[in-house]
Amino acid sequence: MEKNEKTIEVLNDLIRINNDRIEGYKKASSNTEIAEADLKTLFHRMAEESRDYVEELSAQVVDLGGQPASDTTTSGKIYRTWMDVKATFSGNDAVSMLRACEFGEDAAQRAYSDAMDSGSEVDPTVLGLIARQKALLKGSHDLVKTYRDQFTEIEK
Repeated sequence: MEKNEKTIEVLNDLIRINNDRIEGYKKASSNTEIAEADLKTLFHRMAEESRDYVEELSAQVVDLGGQPASDTTTSGKIYRTWMDVKATFSGNDAVSMLRACEFGEDAAQRAYSDAMDSGSEVDPTVLGLIARQKALLKGSHDLVKTYRDQFTEIEK
C-alpha cells in the first residue's frame, strides 16, 4: 500500500502543477491585448492541455484508491501574483508575458522530472503516463519559447 501512497502523492503534485498552468494561462490570456489573438489562442490551448492532463492524472489517483488534488501549489500562487505585479509595471507587453509563461513551463518540466526521478517508488504504467505528458509539455515549452523569440524580434 505504501507504493500506492507514494504514487498518489507524485500524481497529486503533478495535478497541482497542471492546475498552476491552467490558472497561469488564464491570467496570461486576460493580460494579453485583443490585437494579439494568436497569443490568446495559444494560452487557451495550453490551459486546455493541462485540463486534459489533470483528468488523466486524476483517473490514475482514483484507480489507486486516492483522492485527486483540486488545489494549486503555493509557489504557483506566488508565481501568478508575480505575473500580476510584472504586468502592472511592464505594460502587459507580449514578450514579458511570454517570458513569464516560459518560466512557468520550466517549473512544469522540473516537476515532471522530479516525478520521474521517484520512479522506483511509482508504478511503471504511471511512469509511462508521466513520461508522455512530460514530452508533450516540452513541446509546449518550446512553442512558448518560439513565440517569445518571434515577439522579441518584432519589438527590436
